[in-house]
Order: sequence, then structure tokens, then C-alpha cells
Amino acid sequence: MSQTVSGSCLCGVVRFEVSSAFGGMFLCHCSRCRKGTGSAHASNLFSTIPTLNWLTGQDSVRTYKVPDSRHQRSFCLQCGSALPSLHMNGTLLVVPAGGLDDAIETKPTAHICYASRAEWDEGLDAIPKLDGLPS
Repeated sequence: MSQTVSGSCLCGVVRFEVSSAFGGMFLCHCSRCRKGTGSAHASNLFSTIPTLNWLTGQDSVRTYKVPDSRHQRSFCLQCGSALPSLHMNGTLLVVPAGGLDDAIETKPTAHICYASRAEWDEGLDAIPKLDGLPS
């Protein structure tokens, strides 16, 4: 089922809207995604029939492609937030789930590149969970 969702960057300069039937949400643990997010994994929605509309700030969107690879990421020039990126000659849209402002029905489909996960990314369900900052 196709849905339209909006998103934005951290500073609010870039705003976008995506109309798509997402093919899945993948949590990628590859070293490139870990470096690009500064986290244990990237959380991305994938669509092969995308409609992406930049509402504001398209001139602040930059895309970095790792040489000799298919890996790329788009980001806000002002605040560095991850933004949607068209791959494979525009046939695949990758949308960082954390950049969406609207709730979505899609849940993670799978962990991918799991063998590449960080050595500390194990047993995380067992650590304490805080609703705010540590005191």
C-alpha cells in the first residue's frame, strides 16, 4: 500500500515528501553505514517505485558516493542530517527512517550485513533503558 510521508533535517532547512509503497526497512550493519550514521546500524526504507519531492532546501542537499562502490548517502549541508538518496540511476530510493516526521506502518524487515556488525553490538537488549539523559 502506497503512503505519503514527510520528513526533514535536524535544522529544518531541508523538508521533503515521499510517496511510495516501501519494499522494506533494513537495518544495515556494514562498516560504511556505521561510519555514515555514527551508530550501530543505518535504518533505511527502500522503494523501487519512488516519488520524492523536495519541499524546501534542495540546494542544501549533498550526496557523497564512496568511490568504486554502490554506497552513497545524501545529507544536509547545514546540519549533516541523513536525507533520502536516489540510487541505481534513480530506480531505488533509500530513505533514512529517522528523518521522517510522520509515523509509518512499516517495521524493520531484516538486519543486513549482520556479519559486519560492530563487536560491541551484541546483547543490547540486556542493558538498562532510560527515558531521558543519564544523571
